[in-house]
Amino acid sequence: MKALLIELDDEVVAKLEQVAPGRSRRRSEFIRMAVRRALWDLEEQATADAYRRQPDSAVDAYVDPGVWEPRPQSGRPRSRR
Repeated sequence: MKALLIELDDEVVAKLEQVAPGRSRRRSEFIRMAVRRALWDLEEQATADAYRRQPDSAVDAYVDPGVWEPRPQSGRPRSRR
């Protein structure tokens, strides 16, 4: 794992201190999760933008509705072991 040094403004630090105090180990994990979430959101936005620019056509998307139909249930309940 790499260590990063970042600067935050006083307002952000005060809010961070409320949810993840500096004296706890939760702060680092909170920041790691926030960065992961921000990166995920950027990837999701890029994917959505790409689909808006070039949506799938009906020819490209083959859907077999039979795959999504629920399986018929037999008359007997399954026994648990």
